[in-house]
Amino acid sequence: MFKKVLVANRGEIAVRIIRTLKEMGIKSVAIYSSADADSLHVRLADEAIAVGGPRSKDSYLNMKNILSAAVLTGAEAIHPGYGFLSENEAFAEMVGAVGLKWIGPSPKVLELMGNKANARESMREAGVPVIPGSEGFIHNASEAKKVAERIGYPLLLKAAAGGGGKGMRFVYSENELAEKFDDAQREAKAAFGDGHMYVEKVMTNVRHIEMQIIRDQQGNVLYFPERNCSLQRNNQKVMEESPAVGVTQAMRDELGAIATRAVNALDYENTGTLEFLEDHDGNFYFMEMNTRIQVEHPVTELVTGVDLIKMQVQVAAGEALTLRQTDIKVNGHAIEVRLNAEQPERNFAPSAGKINFAFLPTGGPGIRIDSAIYSGDIIQPFYDSMIGKLLVHGDDRAEAVVKMKRILDEMVIDGVNTNADFQEALLNDDVVAEGLFTTQYLEHDFLPKWQKSLTSGE
Repeated sequence: MFKKVLVANRGEIAVRIIRTLKEMGIKSVAIYSSADADSLHVRLADEAIAVGGPRSKDSYLNMKNILSAAVLTGAEAIHPGYGFLSENEAFAEMVGAVGLKWIGPSPKVLELMGNKANARESMREAGVPVIPGSEGFIHNASEAKKVAERIGYPLLLKAAAGGGGKGMRFVYSENELAEKFDDAQREAKAAFGDGHMYVEKVMTNVRHIEMQIIRDQQGNVLYFPERNCSLQRNNQKVMEESPAVGVTQAMRDELGAIATRAVNALDYENTGTLEFLEDHDGNFYFMEMNTRIQVEHPVTELVTGVDLIKMQVQVAAGEALTLRQTDIKVNGHAIEVRLNAEQPERNFAPSAGKINFAFLPTGGPGIRIDSAIYSGDIIQPFYDSMIGKLLVHGDDRAEAVVKMKRILDEMVIDGVNTNADFQEALLNDDVVAEGLFTTQYLEHDFLPKWQKSLTSGE
């Protein structure tokens, strides 16, 4: 087992990883930007080393400085968390080149699955059902038109190297295809330095269902209960839960078999998440794969009782999985809401500044809060607006919803604005209460109602 691991991240995920490393008896090394010198992850780590200026490109994306920090401190492995360099194949390769272990899949797999078009093709070849669309890359609007003639409208243009909603455009008719293709391609080139595109059929009345897996170096695979991530805004997840309402054990096992087939075909190592769209008939279609730990991994931990970060470290160290698939059971229901420093009433504009006072209600069974904020902390304008994750676990979904409303109501954060009231309104919505919402519900139905209630004072 490793004696020292560098955590190449910040905020709540860095704190989360450091805590597990402590419990495993492994020394932790934190990295930080000049803006993050007083951050919680810096205070909790056994060692901390500055890697650059406040902007991400100068620090948390500075591969040379991060590797230098790892070598200088004698770290044996690097855990990238999520975001930043977590799915960067060049960085993963550099980590191996300097003799350190990358806690994640191989650079080859990162490169393959990081390109959405290539990922589709590799999954199709492995017998995984994929969303109807193009085969390979689309280079121009003329090629996209030919695909559209085959699959019909509406369709979705997507950047092959994309993520976070960048380089994506919905196209509802041929008249807007050329203009939207050019717009999406320009955005993709600006965001990722890569203008390769592909096309997918827009599937309506669908849910976003994902399945976490882990595969060790010996080829053993575990899949975990599915998560429902259908509540989204701007293609960003807002709330996640496990298990998904309406998914039976038979459907879960079928999805697990598909996920297992996929990762075995890739010779995958460590953890990852396969994301699917589920149609109204209960059929699943592969969308993409996240080759890292995900923001919403704690809901899986709550319903299974496993520590996924610990598993990641053990697998990276060469240890075989000690659990069998029969050990992975669904226990109750878990919900996660993302706590963001933002102003929902002002089109979700970010809110930076000093937290004068913070009270995070962690009391009571089934309550978990993953965060790195504290009274006196500074929310920087340089990074993602998420400042924490509020998680609850109940015997069933109804109990979990009540608990989440309670902690949202009790929580106090003074000094910056948050989306807590918006999340509470979402939980009070009748359709959300039923748990059968689709990927379009939040933006197309809930958000207009909520915005109208603000202006009318209801």
